[in-house]
Amino acid sequence: MTETNDAVINEALSVIDKALAQMMRRELVSSGEVTDVLLDVRSLLTMPAAPVAQAPVAAAH
Repeated sequence: MTETNDAVINEALSVIDKALAQMMRRELVSSGEVTDVLLDVRSLLTMPAAPVAQAPVAAAH
């Protein structure tokens, strides 16, 4: 589960870094663009965790 959380956090940070780089080159940023970034980050952080794969249980003989 920790690996999944780390992956989601890393993806969210990537979205933030990309958006910040684009926005810092501009003088004006629309509220719609900021809202889009925040919604992207929110959706990443609230994604359901992927199920953890379990090793198959050997049948008892």
